[in-house]
Amino acid sequence: MSVQSEGAAFDYVVVGAGTAGCVLANRLTENGRHSVLLLEAGGRDTNPWLHIPLGYGKVFDDPKVNWCYSTEPDPTCGNRRIVQPRGKVLGGSSSINGMVYIRGNAADYDHWRQLGNEGWSYEDVLPYFRKSEDQVRGADRYHGTGGPQTVSEQRDFHPLGRAHLEAVVEAGYTLNPDFNGAEQEGFGRYQVTQRHGRRWSAARGFLRPARKRANLRIETNAHARRILFDGRRATGVEYRVGDKTRVARARAEVILALGSFNSPQLLQLSGVGPGELLRHHGIDVVADMPGVGADMQDHYLVRMVYRCKQPVTLNDVVQSRLRSAGTLLRYVFLRRGMMAMAAVPTGGFFRSDARVATPDLQHHIVLYSNGGASGKHGSGLHSFSGLSATVIMLNPESRGAVEIASADPDVPPLIKSRYLDTQRDAETLMKGARAVRNIMAQPALADYVGEEVEPGKDVQSDEELIDYLRNFGNTGFHPTSTCRMGPDETAVVDARLRVHGFAGLRVVDASIMPRVTSGNTNAPVLMIAEKASDMILEDSAG
Repeated sequence: MSVQSEGAAFDYVVVGAGTAGCVLANRLTENGRHSVLLLEAGGRDTNPWLHIPLGYGKVFDDPKVNWCYSTEPDPTCGNRRIVQPRGKVLGGSSSINGMVYIRGNAADYDHWRQLGNEGWSYEDVLPYFRKSEDQVRGADRYHGTGGPQTVSEQRDFHPLGRAHLEAVVEAGYTLNPDFNGAEQEGFGRYQVTQRHGRRWSAARGFLRPARKRANLRIETNAHARRILFDGRRATGVEYRVGDKTRVARARAEVILALGSFNSPQLLQLSGVGPGELLRHHGIDVVADMPGVGADMQDHYLVRMVYRCKQPVTLNDVVQSRLRSAGTLLRYVFLRRGMMAMAAVPTGGFFRSDARVATPDLQHHIVLYSNGGASGKHGSGLHSFSGLSATVIMLNPESRGAVEIASADPDVPPLIKSRYLDTQRDAETLMKGARAVRNIMAQPALADYVGEEVEPGKDVQSDEELIDYLRNFGNTGFHPTSTCRMGPDETAVVDARLRVHGFAGLRVVDASIMPRVTSGNTNAPVLMIAEKASDMILEDSAG
């Protein structure tokens, strides 16, 4: 292996070109006063399936653009390994996700502030949500226009979506035209990160406008190996491109934006993490920080499968060459139809119990069905006309962890999920599953929804339903909190996202969340990176 001992120097070295990294690269270079190196382990976002909304099913297990992680066998979920896709490409997971734009509940951020994180209340972060947004509905107190991130309506409203919203009203729930506005609770149509029927990833919205700036350098296929330190100051990053190891120096800061699995992994590989773990792998301990990799939170999701009485699902399109060809042509010429749609047209947020202060469950319908306990979405579709109905636990008590498996950076980290580690979580999810069954049984869906295939009519008692949830659920794709923000001794970063005890080192991604937000996490990560960019520039001026 060829080694380059000394590399170029930049003001900021940003490691990871996912959602947060793309925002940082844009905002830190737009005034022209700072130089930025953006390192991405994956390649450029040239695969056409990355830009077609339905293409997420094509890249779900493609190692060219996806880390293709999985958890360790989870003893709380049937001892299964659960797949954990993460983007390995410019745009990161915003290039492969389901495109649903959800900010979470205002109370989530007020809780962050109550935990001691000054500047992170809902009123503090709302301006950053508005700043990033180009909202098709126009600007108001809650929304912005002209930002890099397009937020739009799904171009076609599937008939199952219409019937679903009628059914939730019949079941006693309210409709909500804007989950990201004054109230989150209720059901409605999901907005998505698309523009004119194409995915609008962070790479499209934030990175593409910045790529021609002379003060931004982007290196793809650049796998970070370790952070370099001078005492407790981060001075650069060692990374590998092909068979060559390079070093990039950071005059001001090294900023980790690798996500909730890879940010703690890189810290641990660099000697920052649980001392016993690092010594076990022969890594010199720079700082014994047990919180690095701890407190992992995610949204556990369970799909209930139904036969559809009408041939209107993705299953039906895939089974027919003629319909597949027609769907393709409609997309190519009109940017409409099934290929332009997110898999989840409608859904919403509700409470498991009237005594719960804010919604703790999310539900939506999915326009396809597939089976098995592997947790794999979007492929291996059933041969029959099928749809799925999900229930997602939003505020888990259970905690997992991320740990290095080796001192070798090429070895994937150990993801210890423990999704249903507490009985309260299992019972909350069970209540959600019962509520979803009730919605799917409403008259408005009678023309579409037939037999419940999974879990099926034989699964009725609380114990049977919980057993199903443990053995057939999977990730909601929202891992967070492994480099948790807070003032306490086990937190990893402070309220300005600086790693405790270090100079010149920050973490800016979903891993800093003190608690996972109540919904999809892409929009919150955009906000986190927008706010972090301002803080970084403020600190540089000081």
